[in-house]
Amino acid sequence: MRQLAEQKRLVQKWRELEKRVADIAELLSLVEADESLQAEVQSEIDEVATLLDELEFQKAFSGEYDARNAILAVHAGAGGTESQDWAEMLMRMYLRWAERRGYKAEVLDVSSGEEAGIKSAIIGIDGDYACGYLKSEHGVHRLVRLSPFDADHARHTSFALVEVMPEAQAGVDVKIESDDLKVEVFRSSGPGGQHMQKTSSAVRLTHLPTGLAVSCQSERSQYRNKEIAMKILQSRLLELELTRREEEKARLKGKRIVAGWGNQIRSYVLHPYKMVKDHRTDYQTGNPEAVLDGEFDDFIIAYLRHSLGREDD
Repeated sequence: MRQLAEQKRLVQKWRELEKRVADIAELLSLVEADESLQAEVQSEIDEVATLLDELEFQKAFSGEYDARNAILAVHAGAGGTESQDWAEMLMRMYLRWAERRGYKAEVLDVSSGEEAGIKSAIIGIDGDYACGYLKSEHGVHRLVRLSPFDADHARHTSFALVEVMPEAQAGVDVKIESDDLKVEVFRSSGPGGQHMQKTSSAVRLTHLPTGLAVSCQSERSQYRNKEIAMKILQSRLLELELTRREEEKARLKGKRIVAGWGNQIRSYVLHPYKMVKDHRTDYQTGNPEAVLDGEFDDFIIAYLRHSLGREDD
């Protein structure tokens, strides 16, 4: 419904733009008789050009699921504490970004690291076109810095994988038969207090046909953990289907898709110089602190504009 309403709004905008172009054509015919109209016509042309650019940019959100809420997962790479700390830094970056945009963000599940940071986290981000904006973040993120965990303060390179999935609509996008679902209950591990230690509140769901397994132990309520796990599982199944479609489309076009850990998209360098660079668009900034505090809209916009140029590739 939300996407349909947005499409109607865009159609209306294009019609208004079409009328303004017709008005400019009429004004141009009068300029020869009255040169004082020249400045007015030029001003109108500039405004229409700006509006046209904005409407063209909206095409970047034409994906079937762009209007949806997003499920974002962060996974630490190899490297133990160093990469786990980096994964936690990214989790905070996305939470701050959502806060800045006025989106609702909730950590649905998190697996803590042994010493610091996190092994993985799953975040639900609710807001208009959350998935459309965050699709720019899917891939491997690389950090270069002086390690705060190294006594010699040596320079370390860490990696984390970010996955972005549209929030699935139960019974519409994905239908899971009860016979295809294995439900396991187990005791929560890690932080959570005495109650969590004594109660079998954690839930693991396994989708038998695909082998996909999702667990959740962030809540004290077993019912709530199962609800969250089901939400994540549905989004993972939808993402699996979308990936299959993309691979088939790429195969027909003779393209090769590089997925997962091979798909490094962005580097964050804190030493020996300061820079964040997106390897797909070459967009970069010398202020990594701001980016890590959630100010990375410029990277998103650069990616979306870049993706418009690749639509017909």
